[in-house]
Amino acid sequence: MSNTEPVNDDPRLEPAPFRGGVGDTVEDSTPWWPPAIRPRDGAPNVVMIVLDDVGFAQIGAYGGSIDTPNMNRLAAGGLRYTNFHVTSLCSTTRASLLTGRNHHSVGVGFLADFDTGFPSYRGAISVRAATLGEMLSDAGYGTYAVGKWHLTPPSQMSPIGPFHQWPTQRGFDRYYGFLWGEDDQWTPELWYDQHRVDPPRRQGYHVSEDFIDRSQEFLGDHLSIAPDRPFFLYLAFGACHAPHQAPREFLEKYRGAFDHGWDEERERVLRRQIELGVVPPETQLSPANPGVQSWRELPPEQQRVYARLQEAFAGFMDHTDVQIGRLLDFLETYGQLDNTLIMLISDNGASGEGGEHGSANEYRYFLGLADSLDETLAAIDEIGGPSTHNHYPMGWAQAGNTPLKHYKKYTFGGGVRAPLVVHWPAGLRGNTGFRRQFHHVIDLAPTVLDVAGVDAPTVYRGVPQLEVHGTSMAYTFTADETPSHRRVQYFETAGHRGIYADGFKAVTYHEPGTPFDNDQWELYSLGDDFSECRDLAEDKPEVARDLVEAWWEEARRYNVLPLDDRMQARVDTRDPATERSHYELLPGARMPTSVVGPNFTGRTFTVTAEVERSGPADEGVLLAHGRRAAGFSLFVQQNRLVFDYNMAGRHVVVETEPTVPVGASQLQLEVLRAGASYAARLSMNGKLAAHASLPGPMPGGLGCLSTQCGHNTPSPVSPRYQTPFTFGGCLRRVTIDLGERAEESGAVDFASSLAHD
Repeated sequence: MSNTEPVNDDPRLEPAPFRGGVGDTVEDSTPWWPPAIRPRDGAPNVVMIVLDDVGFAQIGAYGGSIDTPNMNRLAAGGLRYTNFHVTSLCSTTRASLLTGRNHHSVGVGFLADFDTGFPSYRGAISVRAATLGEMLSDAGYGTYAVGKWHLTPPSQMSPIGPFHQWPTQRGFDRYYGFLWGEDDQWTPELWYDQHRVDPPRRQGYHVSEDFIDRSQEFLGDHLSIAPDRPFFLYLAFGACHAPHQAPREFLEKYRGAFDHGWDEERERVLRRQIELGVVPPETQLSPANPGVQSWRELPPEQQRVYARLQEAFAGFMDHTDVQIGRLLDFLETYGQLDNTLIMLISDNGASGEGGEHGSANEYRYFLGLADSLDETLAAIDEIGGPSTHNHYPMGWAQAGNTPLKHYKKYTFGGGVRAPLVVHWPAGLRGNTGFRRQFHHVIDLAPTVLDVAGVDAPTVYRGVPQLEVHGTSMAYTFTADETPSHRRVQYFETAGHRGIYADGFKAVTYHEPGTPFDNDQWELYSLGDDFSECRDLAEDKPEVARDLVEAWWEEARRYNVLPLDDRMQARVDTRDPATERSHYELLPGARMPTSVVGPNFTGRTFTVTAEVERSGPADEGVLLAHGRRAAGFSLFVQQNRLVFDYNMAGRHVVVETEPTVPVGASQLQLEVLRAGASYAARLSMNGKLAAHASLPGPMPGGLGCLSTQCGHNTPSPVSPRYQTPFTFGGCLRRVTIDLGERAEESGAVDFASSLAHD
C-alpha cells in the first residue's frame, strides 16, 4: 500500500495530497477526502455597506434632516463612531477598506481611472495586498460584491479582460454592479460576474433596488446551499454620488423642505448634532467655504433652483435608506441579523463638484465645460429623473459636512471625517452609543479579521504580502473610554495633505500648479476643536513643525511620493503602448473605455461605416460614443444620415438632405479642424452630403463613455431615438481613424477640404 506525504490542505492553491492508501483493489485501499475549509465556530457574517459622497451630517443618526430610519435603526442598536476617518476619494478609500493598508502603498494613490506611471498611482490594488474578500474566502466564507467597484484600471475594462483586477479575481465569488466611479441610476452600465448585462427592462427600474435584488439572490443561494458557512457581502451603492436620481415619489416628498437654504440648514443640523451627542456642546460651525454665497443674498430664482437640486439629493438618500431596510428585513427574516457584523460607512465627505450653481448635467464638470444656471432652471422639473445627470451646488455639500470645512478631495474634516455605524447584536452584547476613538478606514479590515478569527497571510498565492497597516477596532465594541489604539495617520489627495498624531492634526490646502513648499500648514487640536476652526500653528509652531516632518516620514514609509497635484489633467498621462490611431469594429462590439477603445478627446477623427440596406426601413445606430449625458452618435433615421454631437446635454445635429442609398454604400463622418474651430461633415460614397460647425472637439475628463458599434445602450446619446436602436441593415464594419490632438500641429482647413468635393 502506498501513501503520499502531506504538503498542502488548500485545494485552491494546488491539488490536496492524498492521505489515504491505494492498493491493488478497493478492498485493500483506504479512501480519504480533504477536510472542508471552515472558519472558527461562531464567526459572524459580515456586511459592509459603503455609501458614496455622503457627508458626516447627511444621515439622521448624525444630525441630518433627511429621513433615514433604517440607517438610524442600525445606529440605535449599535455603535456610532464620531472620530472615524477615510481618505478623501472613492477608489482610495475602497482600496484601504478592502486591504487594511494605506492606499498609496497598494498602488491606489488616486482614482482607479488613471495610471500615471508610478508605483503609488497604478489605479489597481497590488497583488502584495490580499483583499478582505481573498482572505475571508480562503478562510471558508462565501464572498459577494454588489455595486460600485472602482478598483479596475480602464485598460482592463473590456469583455475580454484581463480580469485579474475584477472583483471575481480579487476574492469575490460573485459580482454584480458597475466598474466605474459613477453611473446613471436609471440606465447603468452593468457587469454580472465577468460579462456585461443590460439593466432589467421594467417600469421604474432603479439600480439601487437592483443591487438589493442581487444581494438577496446571492445570499439566498448561499443560505440554501451552505448554511453552515458565514458570508461576506460587500454592498457599495452608487448613492449618493451624482447623478442624484430617485423615483418621483421620493423627489416630491421633499418639495419645499430646503427652501430655508444651506446657511440655516447648517445651524439646524449642528443643533441636532449637539442634542444627539454627535459633537461636543462647544462645537463651532466652521466658516463658509470659499465660493459659497450667503443664502439670503441669492435671488429667488437661484434659491428655487438650488433648493430643487438638494431635494433630489434628499430623495436619493431616502430611497437608498429604504433599500438598506429591504436588506435588513431579509437578514432578519432568515435569522441572520443577530450574528451579522454590519459596518455602514461613506467613502468620503460630501462632494462640492457641483460647483457654485450645481448642474442639470454633471458631465460638464468632468469634461471641463462651463455650466449655466439658465440651463438648470430650464430643466428644473426634470431634475432627479431619467433625462438629467444632476449635482447640487457646493453650498449643500458644505451643509452635508456640518460642522466641518471643505469637501471631498480635501484633507480637512469635510473631506475625511465620515460616519461609521457598527451593528452586531451577538458581538456587541448590548453595548450601544458613541465611540470617540480616532480610527481610519485601514482599521476596518483588521477588525473583521479579528472577530472572524482569521490571520492576514504573510504570503498569499506565493506572493509576499505587505504588512497590514491598520489595527483592530474590536476593543471599542465593549469599551467606550479606552484610549485610541491608532495614534498616527497621514492623509494625501492630489497634493492636499494632512496628518493626525495624538490628538493634533496638521493640514494644508494646496493650490494646483504652485510649489508644495508654498503650502501653509494649519494646526488643530481635535479633542477640543471638532470642526477645525482654531488654527494653532502660530501658537504652537514646534508642534506644527514636528507634524510636518512626521508627514514626510509617513509619506516615504507608505510610498506616497511623488506628490502630484493634477486632477482631471491626469487623463493625459497614459502608457504610450495603449495609444492607437486605427480601429475596426464589428457589429455589436463594445469598447467600454477610452483606453481599451478609441480616445476621441481633443482630436480630429474619421468614422467610416460599410453598410448594405435592403430598403428604407433599415435604420439605426452605426457608431455611438457615450450615453444620454454626453457623447456622439452616427445613425441612419428616416433615410437620412444623422450625426448628433452631445456636449453634456447641448446638442449639435447634422443631417443629410440626400437620402442614404439602398444597397451597398460607404457612409462617413469627419470631425475636422476649421481654423481655430471645429466642424463636422457627412459623406456618402465619397460625396459630401452635409456639414456644420461644432463648438469644439470632444473634451477630456473621466473616460467612462463607451464606444458601441451598431447600437447604443444603456441610454441614448441622442433624444431622437430609443435604445438600443440597432442598425437593421447589414453593417459589415465601422472603421475609426484618429487624427492629431488639438495641441498638435496641422489644423485642417475645412473650407479648402470642401472645395475638393
